[in-house]
Amino acid sequence: MSAINVNKNNFDQEILNSDKPVLLDFWASWCGPCRMVSPIVDEIAAERSDIKVGKINVDEQPELAAQFGVMSIPTLVVMKSGRIVNQAVGARPKAQILAML
Repeated sequence: MSAINVNKNNFDQEILNSDKPVLLDFWASWCGPCRMVSPIVDEIAAERSDIKVGKINVDEQPELAAQFGVMSIPTLVVMKSGRIVNQAVGARPKAQILAML
């Protein structure tokens, strides 16, 4: 499965109501570290059918970024049953991202 582009219109359905754990990647096109993390997040989405992976462009979805208190990007958020269970700011290697799950 590939990562879902998350916006305020599909957030409730795709993320809050997900029956699987969710990995959210808050990013922006101008962010260098975000460009390093993005292919890793895509790889995880392709490899792990037991989780849902979403990407939120903070420039296009400032309301969602504010809702999660995102001050720096990339920010990775893990949610289970609609609740935040883990969060990390900054580029991370794949092993660290997987450990968050």
